[in-house]
Amino acid sequence: MKNIVKIAVILLLMLASASIYAQKFAHINSSELLAAMPESDSAQAMIEKLAANYEQQLEEMQVELNKKYDDYLNNRDGYTDLIRQTKEGEISDLQERIQKFQTIASEELQTKRTELLKPIIDRANGAIKNVAESNNFIYVFDISQGNPIYFSEQSVDILPMVKEKLGVK
Repeated sequence: MKNIVKIAVILLLMLASASIYAQKFAHINSSELLAAMPESDSAQAMIEKLAANYEQQLEEMQVELNKKYDDYLNNRDGYTDLIRQTKEGEISDLQERIQKFQTIASEELQTKRTELLKPIIDRANGAIKNVAESNNFIYVFDISQGNPIYFSEQSVDILPMVKEKLGVK
């Protein structure tokens, strides 16, 4: 009876260790996948266009500030106290508007980036999940967020399979 228990325990341990070794791991570089997706290019172009518009507006505001400041420096000795205070207030207000514009533009740019990239990322993640499930992978690691310390050659790079699933070259 003791031998049967020992044999059963050994068999269970062998089955458990075999199931551990049967697990399949994969990896993907999601940044490379997103760059290969054609809709990423159009989203990036829209983001760059918006950023250029914000940059142009910021430059115009900066030119206006520089003109006001130069005018103030060149004429301040001839200004009365009231005019000097008014000019300084205008310059200060414009500096605050520029800072506020920079903050809001940065936030809006990030919001637009998220809005445009979310559907693309969701589509990519769906394809990754589909490939992982259809190939019985237990884990898929994203190596684009930094270099893994180690991954075995037994880890499968699923980038080609996901690209195929998405119809991307």
